[in-house]
Amino acid sequence: MMDEDDEITGSSAHILVVEDESIVAMSIKDRLSELGFTGIDIVSSGEEAIKKLDEALPSLILMDVVLKGELDGIETAMIIHSRFDIPIVYLTAYSDLETLKRAKATKPFGYILKPFEPRELFINIEFALYKHKMERRLKESERWLLAILKLMSAAIITTDTDGTVMFMNNGAAAITGFNQNEAIGEELHRVFNVSPCNPLQKAIDDGMAIGTDCMLTTKKGTKRPVDYSAISISDDKDNAIGVAIVIHNAVEKEDLS
Repeated sequence: MMDEDDEITGSSAHILVVEDESIVAMSIKDRLSELGFTGIDIVSSGEEAIKKLDEALPSLILMDVVLKGELDGIETAMIIHSRFDIPIVYLTAYSDLETLKRAKATKPFGYILKPFEPRELFINIEFALYKHKMERRLKESERWLLAILKLMSAAIITTDTDGTVMFMNNGAAAITGFNQNEAIGEELHRVFNVSPCNPLQKAIDDGMAIGTDCMLTTKKGTKRPVDYSAISISDDKDNAIGVAIVIHNAVEKEDLS
């Protein structure tokens, strides 16, 4: 089982089994009950599964690929993935490459082939629940960080290692003249058009770059003296994955072009 401080355990998890063969579905339910799972619902079609989710959200879905009705399990999973944040584990006899390719596109939390051992089912469910909880916590942390960055008075731009703008707050938008929607996905040198310095490559190579007495050309062509600090963002293996830039002391001047 999961640790006592985890939010969902085998006894508290609500599992929806989507299986078109009633005998197989009841067998799965019996095995889940033996493993300690108590909240178990069964439906036989994708349409029923989606309707069930409109009534109450389960902790996890065990999904067969072949189902009754017009939707197969993968099509059902695609719809569920687009509307709900629920982990899905496939429980199926199909392992051909085309089925696996289609299933992979739905970002499942597991893929179990029939016939299966109860222990295999238990491990896959527990890991899916745990992984889903960790992903939700990460998403919440990212939303908190994004909210903080947006509210900061400092002008901030972040990029990936190719120089594509990934984030820009209001402070940076006011200085560069690009709104956030325009900037995200654009090349850094177009948004933060500063000379004579190139903050991106120096920050990646040296870990940090500092520019003073630089000249920024805004979207409208206005020249603004700026200072900036740029720092490399690294992953857990110390590989650069992007750059964060803070713009300082921006003062608008007349267009010098």
